[in-house]
Amino acid sequence: QVQLVESGGGLVQPGGSLRLSCAPSGGDFTINAMGWYRQAPGKERELVAAINSHGSTYYVDSVKGRFTISRDNAVVHLQMNSLKPEDTASYYCKCTTTATISSPGYWGQGTQVTVSS
Repeated sequence: QVQLVESGGGLVQPGGSLRLSCAPSGGDFTINAMGWYRQAPGKERELVAAINSHGSTYYVDSVKGRFTISRDNAVVHLQMNSLKPEDTASYYCKCTTTATISSPGYWGQGTQVTVSS
């Protein structure tokens, strides 16, 4: 049974930084794409950033220049700088066995990020 273990969420003031990490455990498969989604109350889940096994990255427009996704083997990180109140959401890690993050895959349990003064 594959599990994705997330860490790094919390409460931060506007302009602050947080670093999310996600590591898989269990299972026997080759991870290709890894990414982070977020969902705020009353809103749909959206893809924030993704990275595939070749290092190609994607960012939603609202986080470009502020967030950086990286991976170290099967561990994926999301460095979030210059955080804004609108970044407040539950953040979910996802991994897939294809290069397309939207393919069916495995999800983490979610970690809360709250940006507030």
